[in-house]
Amino acid sequence: MTKNNKKNTEKEFGWSSWAINNKTTMYVLIAVFFYLGISAFFDMPRENYPEVNETKIYVSTVFPGNTAEDIEKLVTDPLEDQLKTVSNVVEITSTSAEDYSMVIVEFDENLTVEQAKQKVKDEIESETAGEDWPTFNGAKVEPDVFELSLSEEMPILNINISGDYPVEKLKDYGEYLQDEIEDLLEIKEVAIRGAQEKEVEVAVDIYKMTAAKVTFSDIINAINGGNVTMSAGNIKASGQRRTIRVLGEIETPSELENFVVKSENDYPIYLKDVATVSFKEEDKTTYAREYGHPVVMLDVKKRAGKNMVDAAEQIHTIVKESKENVFPQDLDITITNDQSSVTIGQVDDLVNNIIFGVILVVTVLMFFLGFKNAIFVGFAIPMSMFMSLMILSMFGITLNTMVLFGLIMGLGMLVDNGIVVVENVYRLMDEEGMSRIEAAKKGIGEIAFPIIISTATTVAAFIPLGLWPGIMGEFMMILPQTLSIVLGSSLFVAIFFNSVLVSQFMNTEDKDMPLHKIIRTTIIMAVIGLIIFIVGGEYRALGTLMIFTAVMLWVYRLFLRKWANNFQTKTLVKLENWYERQLRKALKGWRPYGLAVGTFLLLIIAFIAFGASLATQRTKVEFFPDNIPNQIIVYIEYPEGTAIEKTNAITKEIEKIVYDVLDDDQYKNGDYNFMVESAVSQVGEGAGNPQTDGGSAAEMPHKAKITASMREFKYREGEDSELLRQKVQKALVGIFPGVLISVEKNVDEPPAGAPINIELEGEDYNELINAAEQMREFINSKNVAGIDELKIDVNKDKPVMRVIVDREKAGELGVSAKQIGDQLRNSIFGAKAGIYKEDGDDFDIYVRFNKDNRYNTSALFNQNITFRDNTGQIKEIPVSAVAKKKNNSGFSAIKHKDTRRVVTVYSALAPGFTDAGAIVNQIQNEMKSYIGLPDGIKIDYTGQIEEQNKQMAFLIGAFFTGLALIFFILIFQFNSISKPAIIMLAIFLSFIGVFVGIVISGSAFVIIMTMVGIISLAGIVVNNGVVLLDYAQLLIDRKKNELDLDRDEFLTSEDLFESIIKAGKARLRPVLLTAITTILGLIPLAIGLNINFFTLFADLDPNIYMGGDNVVFWGPLAWTVIYGLFIATFLTLIVVPILFFLSVKLKMWIKRPKTVSSEEVILQEVFNTDKK
Repeated sequence: MTKNNKKNTEKEFGWSSWAINNKTTMYVLIAVFFYLGISAFFDMPRENYPEVNETKIYVSTVFPGNTAEDIEKLVTDPLEDQLKTVSNVVEITSTSAEDYSMVIVEFDENLTVEQAKQKVKDEIESETAGEDWPTFNGAKVEPDVFELSLSEEMPILNINISGDYPVEKLKDYGEYLQDEIEDLLEIKEVAIRGAQEKEVEVAVDIYKMTAAKVTFSDIINAINGGNVTMSAGNIKASGQRRTIRVLGEIETPSELENFVVKSENDYPIYLKDVATVSFKEEDKTTYAREYGHPVVMLDVKKRAGKNMVDAAEQIHTIVKESKENVFPQDLDITITNDQSSVTIGQVDDLVNNIIFGVILVVTVLMFFLGFKNAIFVGFAIPMSMFMSLMILSMFGITLNTMVLFGLIMGLGMLVDNGIVVVENVYRLMDEEGMSRIEAAKKGIGEIAFPIIISTATTVAAFIPLGLWPGIMGEFMMILPQTLSIVLGSSLFVAIFFNSVLVSQFMNTEDKDMPLHKIIRTTIIMAVIGLIIFIVGGEYRALGTLMIFTAVMLWVYRLFLRKWANNFQTKTLVKLENWYERQLRKALKGWRPYGLAVGTFLLLIIAFIAFGASLATQRTKVEFFPDNIPNQIIVYIEYPEGTAIEKTNAITKEIEKIVYDVLDDDQYKNGDYNFMVESAVSQVGEGAGNPQTDGGSAAEMPHKAKITASMREFKYREGEDSELLRQKVQKALVGIFPGVLISVEKNVDEPPAGAPINIELEGEDYNELINAAEQMREFINSKNVAGIDELKIDVNKDKPVMRVIVDREKAGELGVSAKQIGDQLRNSIFGAKAGIYKEDGDDFDIYVRFNKDNRYNTSALFNQNITFRDNTGQIKEIPVSAVAKKKNNSGFSAIKHKDTRRVVTVYSALAPGFTDAGAIVNQIQNEMKSYIGLPDGIKIDYTGQIEEQNKQMAFLIGAFFTGLALIFFILIFQFNSISKPAIIMLAIFLSFIGVFVGIVISGSAFVIIMTMVGIISLAGIVVNNGVVLLDYAQLLIDRKKNELDLDRDEFLTSEDLFESIIKAGKARLRPVLLTAITTILGLIPLAIGLNINFFTLFADLDPNIYMGGDNVVFWGPLAWTVIYGLFIATFLTLIVVPILFFLSVKLKMWIKRPKTVSSEEVILQEVFNTDKK
């Protein structure tokens, strides 16, 4: 046979051999990467979840004094017409409300946020430059174009200031803190609630004004013309050049009283003759309270991408220093709703889960591989993680729960490469007697290409997830990115670092440390550790760790080493022999066929059982994990047009009810509430829901919210904050008719819309609202279980007074509709007449009627419109002579979707219900019998269901795309179709574990998490399959070389059988270790076991507790992988060898003539020798 037609089965891998020959370089690299990784861990900003920035651009336009219909006609429609022609636009939605328009333009993924923002700005500037664009206070109405990050909308904390001081003084203290905190780089905005900005009000007396025949224009022009400082140029005199400044600005508001507003026939009329000037707070637009007591509150919002924990620490320092050095000692300042403590808690819990996982993994490795070899493999864990953190930090990624879970999930995967390397080198040294360096070079050479391919195939499973589109993709894609980086790092560590370490330090004998040496070492460690523990302060944990290590050295010498050796020499050998017997049985006679068919039947049964469980709703389908509330938020909405004073009064009543529930004895130890940390309420500004009112600059006098922040999960003494939320919800049902009250919790996932969201689209808004109300009544009559309360997002109950101008009469008297509108607007809303400056701050000067006249309908409509006619004569026409008033109702808001009017019927899920899909399906079935829908109105089911279907479609596509990538990589690796096909089948067969596990446990199928778990499982199954089949092929090729066979010739069935048995036995440990280490890495998180190793070593208090936010969020994904791995391990060890054996037998049967037995080869060689 020609040498070229044989495979080279004795090889080295160039890069690892180079690393072994240059060990000093590798040691330096290890130190550098270790340092950079630790630095990255401490420097990376901490966050709960990744920040998501949608490619949505917001256009906010404030135009005071206009109804929703006017805002739609004057502002929203022109903007939408201009924006709908912009390229890359996916959807345009808008809300036109009283005084306010918000247009949201969503772009596709092909544009960056900055590019999208510039496009919108260009179009807006083009529209507002036109002559028809409305003006306000003498200037064009200016739309504000901005992007919005949800993290910038949610306050990271509130600062509450109270004490025996006037509100004005409390506000001054708040402004001091506002200035100090806004100087921090991490902070975007600090908004003051519960106190108003000040203004100079010129309150006109209608009767004095009428008697003096003074108009609003006279007053405004007098103030504008008199309150000004300006430059009059330069004058040259006596060789000097002097700048001339005309000083006219007022220094105190009272100076305005002496402004002459009109002078005729040498008879001056002063402002004080017709108006009162006051420097006061603006009309109330906000109230704030802490536990029902009035406070001045600061809403602190951070910048996107900045470190929340650092920001909160700096704010605490600023507040502390201000209390000590600046503010009076009797001023009360509290910090509430601090989100940084929740972030620190969740991040620390995951870090502790990683430590716990590492301890479990290294313990298992020690039993399987021996202490020293376990250290070699265990070294790959921190090294790979620190390398990953270094790379993630370079890309500006924060240290959030996505990254940390990626590290936890990668625990089992990243030791896989190290296990294969160490185990293979150990085998060559132990069984074939090679030296350390030779075994390292040849051992890594044997498996370098397989572990590169297996890592590539695992990463290939995650590549499609890395291309996840939309806001959900931005939220989730850091997980596959982290896993890919971790796997790449582990491959680098295995090939370069592990190869060096095993070539220098590996032993096949586990020798005892000499007794005198262990005594000396442990005494030194224990004494130093004790000293550090006593005097080390914050480093005392290091002392405890040293003492613990000293104790463990003796435990290892006296007990663990013996147990580990027994496990390796007896238990593992028995296990390997038992496995060999089982595999031999499985490959003989009818069994391979029976087991293969039986496994496929089991898969079909698993699918049927899962389908039946879904149909009976034993298994619920959830879009995202249903988080435990860290905040309970009561959103209160009164009918549009409710005065803020009324809103505030009823909110106080609701607060009492809520606080009674929160302060129940069930949640208290004495006076200490172990459940609720703080509770604050806001009325008006800042009371909107960031999910629905994000970016809104509207005052919202009809809205209020109460926010109760829970203590960290571990301090809640087993009480469930979701049950507390449901109690609050129950206590508020039907208390105030006409008031919309929703009791919600903090939202951890990206916004996806309401679980039940039905959009009605049409042109006639009255008809749309009527249709929505009738549909709501119809659905309510069907008593569909799971609906909390169906609400309609708009109504036509907004109180409106229509002023109808008698055009004919007005024309005869020389009065225009604009004059009437301006007169009424100036009387009620007021007109800006300039600015008063004090201590570097600007305050508006507003001219309007005084309070007695402003809200007096009779006074308003009997006032005179004073003007000069064409002949110069002063004319006074009563408003009531040319216009009539009529009370009716208008729209609370008008909403558009892609320029068409829409009304939405929506609801949250009732307590205890999580499967939105099942409820919406039931509603759709009931709606088939609905016959009251007018022509021209379309219905669409959107919100969470629309997003759920979209994400499910993507994840299924991502799964099959990942499989296709894996398949092509495997074809490249094996140059075969059969082996990749076997591994692909193993992936599908691993679904048995996933679906059977979900059905038996009764847990929910969480679309996002379970699907990501299935995709991750595919990567692990591939990894094990590649290592096993590649080694089986290597043994077959060696046997062929030994028998002098060509590549395309086959071994006998007996030789094939023995090669597969030997490969299976040799790969039993790596496959079992991968499964066990991955499962053990995930188990603490899956069952919710939390141990704080930092407090354990520092304070000897492990703070053990079960459950928490992380187990709720990550549990479904962890259990998916665990369920699947149990079956996948059996598949890899039994079914994959069976399928490989059957596939080769099939090829042998197809190509029978080419089959050559070892006996025939020997006979042929004897014959050739005789001929010679």
